Amino acid sequence: MKFSELGLSDSLLSAISSSGFEEATPIQAETIPMVLKGEDVIGQAQTGTGKTAAFGLPILQNLDFDNPNVQALIISPTRELAIQTQEEIYRLGKDEKAKVQVVYGGADIRRQINALKSHPQIIVGTPGRILDHISRHTLKLAHIKTLVLDEADEMLNMGFLDDIESIIKQTPEDRQTLLFSATMPPQIKRVGVQFMRDPHQVKIKAKELTTDLIDQYYVRVKEYEKFDTMTRFFDVQDPEVTIVFCRTKRRVDEVSKGLEARGYKAAGLHGDLTQARRTQIMNEFKQGKIDILVATDVAARGIDISGVTHVYNYDIPQDPDGYVHRVGRTGRAGKHGVSITFTTPNEMDYLHEIEKLTKVRMLPLKPPTEHEAFVGQLSNAESDIGELIKKTNTEKYEEMADKLLEEYEATDLVAALLNDVTRDYVKVKITPERPLSRRHHGSGGRGRNNNRHGGGGHWNHRGNSDRNSGRNRGHHSNGGNRERSHKDDHHSGSKRRFTIKNK
Repeated sequence: MKFSELGLSDSLLSAISSSGFEEATPIQAETIPMVLKGEDVIGQAQTGTGKTAAFGLPILQNLDFDNPNVQALIISPTRELAIQTQEEIYRLGKDEKAKVQVVYGGADIRRQINALKSHPQIIVGTPGRILDHISRHTLKLAHIKTLVLDEADEMLNMGFLDDIESIIKQTPEDRQTLLFSATMPPQIKRVGVQFMRDPHQVKIKAKELTTDLIDQYYVRVKEYEKFDTMTRFFDVQDPEVTIVFCRTKRRVDEVSKGLEARGYKAAGLHGDLTQARRTQIMNEFKQGKIDILVATDVAARGIDISGVTHVYNYDIPQDPDGYVHRVGRTGRAGKHGVSITFTTPNEMDYLHEIEKLTKVRMLPLKPPTEHEAFVGQLSNAESDIGELIKKTNTEKYEEMADKLLEEYEATDLVAALLNDVTRDYVKVKITPERPLSRRHHGSGGRGRNNNRHGGGGHWNHRGNSDRNSGRNRGHHSNGGNRERSHKDDHHSGSKRRFTIKNK
């Protein structure tokens, strides 16, 4: 459906066109007309389906620009999502000069107080910081027309339900309430019953919770094998933009540092980092300076990075809803994505619960061997060297090149280059986490064999063939124990032979 068919103003249609949007997504097509009419809406939609515009556009159209009071409040679970939502609504309302302010913890509250004095019409914020401003009387909600609860299930998981109820009680009863959530646990439904008036439901069917564009696999692996197994997949599949999900902050730190030690361009993201550091990491990830983002579920909420090609679940999520959120980071905008979940033998019940919710059966995947991973590295290195030759002015180096060719065998020179551009094996120790407890089902069970690792899918070299393989991979130059031997130490004429040894 075209946005022009949804009853939006010409100025908003112009902003939509400038943003590159053409057709409304299903959640937008169904939600926008209802919100414009002032109706309450419960929307079940995962991140990446366009729900920000689904509530942002009608809010902008219904604003009274002569009214200096706060007219719309959007509650988000995390700082990242709040910032992202504020930026998108500001961009859509820029032509009409809509004032949109974001408030969140971890930032200077005095600056936020000064910004609130400029009378923004729309506030986007996290629950804790919104309550701070309410208690300081720097944010007044008496004139709120529209209240939005975004990512409601995640706010429930983070323990914000009491805070949300406290905030809602500060708003007028005669208001419009919009609730968006990827899943609908009973507690969220009760919020709808208690605080909403005859809400209309817009629901994405369960089978659409994970798109067909995502190839979903699982790898049955022992805890201590996870890290080496995952890096072998990196070497074989050569993922372009990757998110690795871990269960704990300690795990994020250890995995990200281990990847860096092996020469991958990686960084960890979790709640203990300062806001400045989190912003820096996200900017580097968006700019391609970081290929692999290692994150906890909470820290990754609100991350909307276009072009994520692979999601690796280093730890299986504790609940199926978490899986939906994770894999929703890839397979967007009609592009193909890959999800791989590493599962220990006693966590297979959790895998089956995920399959039950998503109505997708994950295919078992055999991990690459150490040799296959090395072959993958060499193939990637071959492509990188080809790209390097294309963009290098070789004439200025010809004299030195000829001199080196007189002194060394050409094979040895190329082998030395390959040794430099491939990654060294550095032993990495990851602290074991306590495995999730087994889920117990009724006597009927699911009737599945938990030992279904054999057969099924297998890794395929380089993942998707259309991916750019000529990237700078940020190779690590220290450590390692890989050693390549050559045929012998015989000389050919006066040329020297040598063996590439550990650095």
